[in-house]
Amino acid sequence: MRTAAIVVLLLVVLGGVVLLFSRSAIRGTSVGAVTSGSDSPTPPVTATIAQGESGMETLPYLSQTPVRKFARPEDVLKPGLDYYAEFETTKGKFMVDLYEEQAPKTVNSFVFLALNHYFDGIVWHRVIPGFVAQTGDPTGTGTGGPGYQFGLEVTPSLNYDKEGVLGMARTSDPNSNGSQFFITYGPTPNLNQQYTIFGQVTEGMDVVKQLAPTEGVANPARGEARDKILSVKILTRAK
Repeated sequence: MRTAAIVVLLLVVLGGVVLLFSRSAIRGTSVGAVTSGSDSPTPPVTATIAQGESGMETLPYLSQTPVRKFARPEDVLKPGLDYYAEFETTKGKFMVDLYEEQAPKTVNSFVFLALNHYFDGIVWHRVIPGFVAQTGDPTGTGTGGPGYQFGLEVTPSLNYDKEGVLGMARTSDPNSNGSQFFITYGPTPNLNQQYTIFGQVTEGMDVVKQLAPTEGVANPARGEARDKILSVKILTRAK
């Protein structure tokens, strides 16, 4: 989908590690935009989310307000269930099928954080059309995380071969997964087998494509804003 890769050198610090990030490869979490304090001015796009499917249930939250620091994630996944995430953003809603069998540690961490409202209000700090949309950092800078890290989970049969693939951002250390994740806008083969794949957008990819492009700190004086995650709901159904 892309022509020649455009390499962008950025200094990134996460857990004391300085990294290089390029458009053709994710070498860790990225320097991104801080929130401007306002939502995107573009009207939301309405997406049809299949919550009404037979057997689909929404899990209750574990906390009433956002919690952003933990020593480790609790074990929240239950056997025999398929897990899904419904995102509500300033541009609309989209649904993700989570890969709890292929990436159990990653999905457990994501579900745990979502059930604690961790992602509520977090900006999409890096949105590069044709490449990825990245979020999951409460600081909005590309350097934040949940207070813990865990290792890479790679499944040979899963690759970044289409739009809507959900992957974990990390540093050069394969044990540095945290809370930051990205969604691909198309095939990104340079990322194959290097970053955990833990889901796929199944509905509302048009909403993801509406996210405002950004790379760097927003300037409210110029009327700039960043799209945000408003909430993440976790849904399940029996396998």
